[in-house]
Amino acid sequence: MVRQMVGFVSSLRTAAVAAAAVLALAGQSGSAQAASWIEKGIYLSGPNYDGDVPPCEAALGEITSRFESTQAQFWNTSVQILGYEKVRQVAFSPWAKGTVPRRFCTAVADISTGRKHVVNYYITEDGGMIGATWGVTYCVVGFDRSMAYSPACKMARP
Repeated sequence: MVRQMVGFVSSLRTAAVAAAAVLALAGQSGSAQAASWIEKGIYLSGPNYDGDVPPCEAALGEITSRFESTQAQFWNTSVQILGYEKVRQVAFSPWAKGTVPRRFCTAVADISTGRKHVVNYYITEDGGMIGATWGVTYCVVGFDRSMAYSPACKMARP
């Protein structure tokens, strides 16, 4: 039992030394630049963003796919987004300097029910899976059944 405990403590010490070495390497950057893959991977990205956020149109495919999936899986409906019009940017990084860059957009979606609904969304730099790429957060007015962005998708706007 004592041998197992000593071995466990030894492996913890080895892991701590390895983590310290990775952190030391990640911190050695001479000039201000975008976060390295190491920094992004261990959530030390800090204010090192480069403002590389794609245009509003780039997120429409992702929104369409996720909307259809959410409607089918959680609400048991076959509602789909058929297309978009009036796609435009509302704001770009409207908050203090050094915050995560976000492009706020709005569009009007043609829904398979025959009606048109406003879609408010924002694209976040390094907001995708494990911060490896950009991410999108969206809300379709009239389809926020969980009321996560209430009232009327206002919380998905700047």
